[in-house]
Amino acid sequence: MKKFLAVSAITILSFTVAHADEPQAPPTDYVDVAAHIAKTMRANHYNPAELETPGYKQVEAAVAALAQTAGSDEAFIAGFRAIWRDGPFSHVELNPARGTADDVAAYLDNLRIGGGGAVLTWRGDVAILTVNTMMGLDTIEEIDAAYATIADKGADSLIIDLRENGGGAFAVRPLVGHVIDQPFDAGGFVSQRWNAENHHAPTASDMKAVEPWDGWSIRAFWADVQDAPVIRVRFAPVEPIFEGPVYVLTSKRTASAAELAADAFKISGRAKIIGETTAGQMLSQKIFDVPGGFQLSLPIADYYSAENGRIEGVGVAPDIETGAAMDIALSQ
Repeated sequence: MKKFLAVSAITILSFTVAHADEPQAPPTDYVDVAAHIAKTMRANHYNPAELETPGYKQVEAAVAALAQTAGSDEAFIAGFRAIWRDGPFSHVELNPARGTADDVAAYLDNLRIGGGGAVLTWRGDVAILTVNTMMGLDTIEEIDAAYATIADKGADSLIIDLRENGGGAFAVRPLVGHVIDQPFDAGGFVSQRWNAENHHAPTASDMKAVEPWDGWSIRAFWADVQDAPVIRVRFAPVEPIFEGPVYVLTSKRTASAAELAADAFKISGRAKIIGETTAGQMLSQKIFDVPGGFQLSLPIADYYSAENGRIEGVGVAPDIETGAAMDIALSQ
């Protein structure tokens, strides 16, 4: 909630006079900022070869041109976002710095969004779990609590609504874990190191050659995924386990970690996917500090489904394609 402070003209005048002799901060050198953004991208992007494509070079040139004309931080950020709205890959953002990148990572690992990340409702004996984000410790708690309620109350079937879920982090783990009774490999994240050492997408044998990753922390993931060629993602059962039919609703707004969830449900064989093909924005980003008081988020890992291949730019296709996903799920 924004708070507004009313200040009289006299107060403003006195403040201006009292501080007239104070040195002013030098204007931001946006050309330097743009150069650091390009340098940071090339040093950390999961596949530097993608930065040699015409699509990326066009975006890089547009950001450099923006730096020549931007008159404020707000204008530079707005212009950057407009350029990247149709960029060649997802998960690139520019924001004002709020502490260091390490501070932000620690904050995200302990983030509580304030509730409403996962909401359980009922339609008769059908449980409907609407998951709006994959972020937040409280979202994880809400998912666990919802499955406990479903176990106590009983349900003929479960509908998991991911249609407005733009992703986040690791709430995906309990969301999937509560409906499976055997561990399974969902896929793997590949880093810059993988792409430097290989010229092919990871195969099932490539993924099985490494131990399943069990960090389930944003800070741990950022460190591990840049150090290892492949991070193998495995889901394990979480009690209580719901054994009835499961229907997962998706839309073109279902993105990132929510796409990982949709794909994992599909691989598990425990759910029928109903709705639209997902956004196809399945990369993993990390936050980096850049000069001028900005923070750049860029993709440090690509994701390959164990059964369905690369999701970025493709999405997860539903088993039943429809614009009336809820009605179809309720009729099953």
